Amino acid sequence: MTDISSERAALAVQGLRKTFEAENAPVRALRGVDMTVRAGEFAAVMGPSGCGKSTLLNLVAGLDVPDEGTIMVAGEPVTGRTEDELARMRRKHMGIVFQFFNLLEGMTVLENVVLPSVIAGRRRRMAETRARDLLDLLGIGDKASAVPGVLSGGQRQRDSGGGTEIIELLRRLHAGGQTIILVTHDPAVAEAAGRIVRMRDGRIEEAAVSVVPVGADEPAQRR
Repeated sequence: MTDISSERAALAVQGLRKTFEAENAPVRALRGVDMTVRAGEFAAVMGPSGCGKSTLLNLVAGLDVPDEGTIMVAGEPVTGRTEDELARMRRKHMGIVFQFFNLLEGMTVLENVVLPSVIAGRRRRMAETRARDLLDLLGIGDKASAVPGVLSGGQRQRDSGGGTEIIELLRRLHAGGQTIILVTHDPAVAEAAGRIVRMRDGRIEEAAVSVVPVGADEPAQRR
């Protein structure tokens, strides 16, 4: 999510519920979730598979609709908007790193990275400069002119071996004022965040755990 200069929360979720219909019985993915993320905060949402963390992220991004509850991003409601309004809201306030590739095969790697910035209104030259910097940081700068089809799975997503580069990129974005919400089941990855929110069975299990990023001098504190 983009930097928000005001003191309001970057994200405020209240009473969020979501149930999916299944063959045998309904699956209650979220059971009344309340969560607030401050502007400029780096928060990690942790929990086992099926706990509802991905559902929560999809609802926050407006990719799905809750059964009950409200979602506010940068002081603006997500719930109750049209698809066009949600698209404009995501363009203005959100950047999403999906679990899967979601790359456009008819464009080069560089063009895939440039496109969101151009759509958001950034000048093409500036967008290309930033895109090349990001590709260099991820160790695939030499693939800028390639099409996604020639990349390996790891190069497309930069997970596993590229995890360190991804975390470093998120830290840099956070240091520049970005609000980061990271969904993971890996404790080592979550430690990069300033706060950990734990989920289980569609609920927030622990409100928060404050951690100190790697390299800091102060001991971790539990709230």
